[in-house]
Amino acid sequence: MPVQPCLTADIVPPSPGTKVRLADFTTCPRVLLISAAALVVGAISTLAAYALSWLISVITNLAFYQRLSSLPATPQGHHLGWWVIVVPVIGALIIGLMARFGSEKIRGHGIPEALEAILLGRSFIQLKVALLKPLSAAISIGTGGPFGAEGPIIMTGGALGSLFAQRFSLSPAERKTLLVAGAAAGMTAIFATPVAAVLLAVELLLFEWKPRSFIPVVTAVSVAAVFRVVLLGSGPVFSILAHAPASGTEMACAALVGLLVGFGAGLLTLLVYGFEDLFHKLPLHWMWWPAIGALIVGIGGVFEPRVLGVGYEAIHTLLRGEIVGAAVLGLLLTKAFVWSAALGSGTSGGVLAPLLLIGSSLGAALAPWLPVGDASLWALVGMTAMMSGSMRCPFTAMIFAAELTSDYHLLPALMLGSVTSFGVNVLLMKRSILTEKLSRRGQHITCEYSIDPFEFTRVQDVMDREAPTIPAHLPLQEYAARIARSDDPLSKRQATLLLDDQHHLTGIITRGDVIRTLQHPEADSHTVADAGTRHLIVTYPAEPLHAALAKMLDHDIGRLPVVDPATPTQVIGYLGRAAILSARQRLHHEETVHPKS
Repeated sequence: MPVQPCLTADIVPPSPGTKVRLADFTTCPRVLLISAAALVVGAISTLAAYALSWLISVITNLAFYQRLSSLPATPQGHHLGWWVIVVPVIGALIIGLMARFGSEKIRGHGIPEALEAILLGRSFIQLKVALLKPLSAAISIGTGGPFGAEGPIIMTGGALGSLFAQRFSLSPAERKTLLVAGAAAGMTAIFATPVAAVLLAVELLLFEWKPRSFIPVVTAVSVAAVFRVVLLGSGPVFSILAHAPASGTEMACAALVGLLVGFGAGLLTLLVYGFEDLFHKLPLHWMWWPAIGALIVGIGGVFEPRVLGVGYEAIHTLLRGEIVGAAVLGLLLTKAFVWSAALGSGTSGGVLAPLLLIGSSLGAALAPWLPVGDASLWALVGMTAMMSGSMRCPFTAMIFAAELTSDYHLLPALMLGSVTSFGVNVLLMKRSILTEKLSRRGQHITCEYSIDPFEFTRVQDVMDREAPTIPAHLPLQEYAARIARSDDPLSKRQATLLLDDQHHLTGIITRGDVIRTLQHPEADSHTVADAGTRHLIVTYPAEPLHAALAKMLDHDIGRLPVVDPATPTQVIGYLGRAAILSARQRLHHEETVHPKS
């Protein structure tokens, strides 16, 4: 009984004249389908943002003014006196119960949870998270929590995008795209900053720069920008008098402010996670931690009411230069302390609005010490630098500040302050205020973008041009004896290509094939062609290494014959795992080895 080869089909080469498709991008027409889905996701996320804003207003009116109204309100005008301490505590107790008996994923500020879902959860987000996250955030902010709505709405918009993708059984990459599209659309709806929302997606959430994801995200953001005008109004959130273009001295001061705020961003990150460490030491279930953090918030609100709630009015006042002197310093220190305590307690709320308030306060506090500019100018630069340094998104921060204020003349100064703060924080801190949360869960991510060497390296750059070959009629026993001898070149190969009498490629044999065939009682009568594989997967010299590697993974094989596209049975080379790793080794050498002087 003859031994059956692993695959008995004859070689199936591609048709003569096959060409390898080389292009700048790998995006296919399916991006149009995902963009159409992003239209829906963008609209739904905008509605969710509107609903969240409405709910925050209702809860704020009810909690601080005992009236049923959805008109915009802030906690600052309350008449509760010392009883104001109780309001945030009640809200935090409700959130603790929701987290314990609903979903623990509603704890935190939203963006790290979105990162975790994208990188580690295959972009799956549960329905109950999509419902409970905005509700818990509205309760937290509406009862005086010193948070912003952007983190929860980013998480909520991302959840809606993920759920939409799950409903239609899209791939993990497509789920990620719609998750990020929903998150960016939600941010656009809250702040009216569409360009910054797209940049946030690129810098923090997508972990790629590809048209397949960028185009749908822009589509969703564009829809959100249109719907936002209808539902929440138009114009910049913080309208201020435009500044003149920065002078040389102002540019130098912008760098100095960025430097100092960068150190402040690092200290703020340490303060947040220092409080988190303290809460972990408490002999209480984590459900009660938000109430303790809220107690600190309430006490802080007695002495400085502007620290309660989102704080948009306080930010706007700072950007107009209307808070100066000791008032700025008091607002800065109180907000930083109560927000860090509340966030460290694990309650629900966002980081962006508090960072804007703390950064603008710090910039305004530095204004008297600078030779040029006013408090309004340095509040704007400080706000940008704080966002950039804390979240490590310099491009997003500078465009975000410009869109929030429509003050585009200051873009060069905002860029310099943003990048300076970013550089300081990257050099001093291993992780950002966002990624530190993931690190504490045992998950490390790298936030640097670079081109995969497998994408730009061709097979011909790394292939073995001396392909190991033997005649297809060679007796199997003779081949086994050759690979057993250490002095034979074939002994160093895991596989060998088989050629017919015309030196045409007919198959491949691996050591595994040899072992399996030799166990058969009639193995002595077989040739290598009987034991090997005749159904071949091949690659071509000009093919990207990434495409060749994909073939290996798809077919669970470890080596590929390299053939001439015009004559697919003509062997040009051999591609194995070692050759593929050499491309990675070459990049490592370029990145780490310095030439000797």
